[in-house]
Amino acid sequence: METTDELVRELADREAIRDLPVRYCDCLGRKDVDGLLGLFTDDATFVMKGIEVQAVSRGRAEIRRMHEKAVAQTNPRLFVHTQIVNLLGVDRATGRCSVEVRNVRIAMEWLGVGYFEDEYAKVGDQWKFTSRYHTLRGTG
Repeated sequence: METTDELVRELADREAIRDLPVRYCDCLGRKDVDGLLGLFTDDATFVMKGIEVQAVSRGRAEIRRMHEKAVAQTNPRLFVHTQIVNLLGVDRATGRCSVEVRNVRIAMEWLGVGYFEDEYAKVGDQWKFTSRYHTLRGTG
């Protein structure tokens, strides 16, 4: 049986991890790429899988370029739903969340739905993404 301290730590960790996808969406919507990068470990990987294309970004420099391009092209708004967190220990976790993607430039045009498969690591006292695998299904 877990102690009260262990339960409180687990609850705090789950809340911090659930906050990461929300902060990611907020940073993307405000075009705060620096803030967005702060949510990732230095060696993180981001994979974007679309209907016909897959792009892999490794490390913060590549993740920066990919997000700057996305913001310049579509000004996307992401809305996160149905978050699941799996704690794998005191400093590792995985998660999944559904996402709805809209384009602010064209009257909140619906671009599609998808999901993120995430891996997290606790760096110091902060949880960060070590990998994000985004699968987007288009409107068609």
